[in-house]
Amino acid sequence: MTNTLSILGSTGSIGRQTLDVVRHLPIRVAALTAGTNAARMAEQVREFHPRLVCMATEAAARELRDLLPDPRPEILWGEEGLLAAASIDEADTVITAVVGMVGLRPTLAALERGKRIGLANKETMVCAGELVMQTARAHGAEIIPVDSEHSAIFQCLMGSHGREEIKRLLLTCSGGPFFGKTRAELAQVTRDDALRHPNWKMGEKITIDCATLMNKGLEVIEAMRLYELPPEQVDVVIHRQSIVHSLVEFVDGAMLAQLGVPDMRIPIQLALTYPNRTANPAPGLDLLSCPPLSFAAPDPETFPCFAIARAVAKTGGSACAVMNGANEAAVAKFLRREIGFYDISDLVQRALDAVPFVAEPSLDEILEADRLARRAVLA
Repeated sequence: MTNTLSILGSTGSIGRQTLDVVRHLPIRVAALTAGTNAARMAEQVREFHPRLVCMATEAAARELRDLLPDPRPEILWGEEGLLAAASIDEADTVITAVVGMVGLRPTLAALERGKRIGLANKETMVCAGELVMQTARAHGAEIIPVDSEHSAIFQCLMGSHGREEIKRLLLTCSGGPFFGKTRAELAQVTRDDALRHPNWKMGEKITIDCATLMNKGLEVIEAMRLYELPPEQVDVVIHRQSIVHSLVEFVDGAMLAQLGVPDMRIPIQLALTYPNRTANPAPGLDLLSCPPLSFAAPDPETFPCFAIARAVAKTGGSACAVMNGANEAAVAKFLRREIGFYDISDLVQRALDAVPFVAEPSLDEILEADRLARRAVLA
């Protein structure tokens, strides 16, 4: 059970929902970090009274200082501040809700201090999952997934006695806003079209990843790392209703699933209270009024980002960091309306073809692969 918490990315969707959960629990907030939304951070500081706050830029940190009267918390900025928030002594749990590779070093720093990680930053596991898991084992640190799919698998495995009992993991996928569309229909879709997720309210980057199905490909790799399984034992099914959050099939033919309303406060709270469960502010699931549950296979032809990610899952090594970095850069260009929908997958593949492969990369080699991938996209 968490006593004191640090939240990396507190003004984003996961961060705000984490604070909503904290309002109902006896948990103190030690540190908060954010991008550039100083006004929202100021509101959070006034309510939760953290000792340390970090903003992404020096300008945002100055703006926050101007918004907060004395006595104000220690205000830092940039990666140094992120590392300080992840390492702060009094926090026993760190929620990693920042987006992208920026979360890697802070996650490792928290693990090196034996803290529990509530993992909502999948890019960390995709790019450096083996290193993250090795660090957690070396320092006796827990990693509890916050993604709804990986939390569901975590819950289904609570009573399992080992990986040898698992036949496969089944990650569910809503299919995003473009389920059932053809390549021709998607050729001209816009940024606004891609941001209309049918079931979840999330940040822009992850919403675009859901539209391309890259998000599900990233989650396949994350599941492989978290549960130390080969790609052949991690499958994906389209489940439009987002009621079944994922499933585990065991070798004896039994299949366990975790069901619930599509509300991230449920997996967030479990990451904070595990191994206990407490009342949650999210609504409960009414089986008598929920829609019929349907399942379908993903379409890798229409959604090439998913096919690329499945291939990279088998390749491993630095290819994971290249794919992730290229995707982040390409999605940013799409959000700026500089490229089309299918240019995202084309640019990711171009980076994979251009950046040299390293089978067992070090942390520095992972970071270099990420840098080269982004450069290839922007070239």
